[in-house]
Amino acid sequence: MSIWFEPGTILRQRYRIRQVIGQGGMGQVYLADDLRLRGRLCAVKVIRHDPGLPPALQEELRRQFQREATVLARLDHPNLPKVSDFFSEGEIDILVMDYVPGPDLQQLVDEARQEGRFLPQEQVLEWAQQLGAALAYLHNQSPPIVHRDIKPSNIKLTPQGLLKLVDFGLVKELAADDATITVIQGKGTAYYTPLEQYGDAGHTDPRSDIYAFAATLYHLLTNQPPPSARERFLNPRSLAPPRELNPYLSPHVERAILWGMRLHPDDRPPSVEVFLDALLGPRPPRIPPLRARALEPQPQPEFPATPLDGVLVALVVIGALLALGLTLWG
Repeated sequence: MSIWFEPGTILRQRYRIRQVIGQGGMGQVYLADDLRLRGRLCAVKVIRHDPGLPPALQEELRRQFQREATVLARLDHPNLPKVSDFFSEGEIDILVMDYVPGPDLQQLVDEARQEGRFLPQEQVLEWAQQLGAALAYLHNQSPPIVHRDIKPSNIKLTPQGLLKLVDFGLVKELAADDATITVIQGKGTAYYTPLEQYGDAGHTDPRSDIYAFAATLYHLLTNQPPPSARERFLNPRSLAPPRELNPYLSPHVERAILWGMRLHPDDRPPSVEVFLDALLGPRPPRIPPLRARALEPQPQPEFPATPLDGVLVALVVIGALLALGLTLWG
């Protein structure tokens, strides 16, 4: 692996590089110290453009970087890392984000597989709710933001149990008439990439993220990634139902995952919210807990007296006197 910035390099007189912590087709991610905010660690994502590209195209990519970095810097969600800075130096573009400690979900599912166990369904569904909240936030921006590279290795779990969708690349291309901003680096990973994302002309929308979301859950719950969408297109029987691999799964969880992974976008859930409802399945209504109250004497009910009440009382008294007389005379 070729390292673009050696440890100790200082960028913009503020970010001191420690080490490489990730690498993709278009860039590298470094752990760095923020020299202005002492004690703060940050992730510095460096994107290098092909120097052989025509100058006009390089300039368009630079403008595109600035446009999309501005959008990402405005995002504020607990399940997304905060973008704090962006700038360009020479032929590279640089994005600075919060550093997220902790393992990624790829590491956790690999550990489970090696130990011969499955990740608990309830735990994975709790993670799914957090990831779904982040995606719903992105998709409901104006215009919608589509991530296009959701996979276990791009999802980190902090020591506090908070999930973070960490790998934000930058837009590769954004047509003037396109209704979405596409956050991407490269083409995505084949296991989690829907058919419509293949090829430069492929149109993606939030349903593309739903496919990758469902494929990620398939992997987390079965200990193996699904076959690629291309393989499934050529061989529809190649996708094993999740419960064949993990019999502990609930039927409604399997149905939701297979719905999210349908090859044609129109056949998938129309939104992340709908997908989550299907995934979480029937849930009992939440009954609020009773409030603690001090015990107080309760007033006894009073009933109006009736003539019949008087007769009954007299009969009781007479019966008692007769019993007493028989006792005395017996």
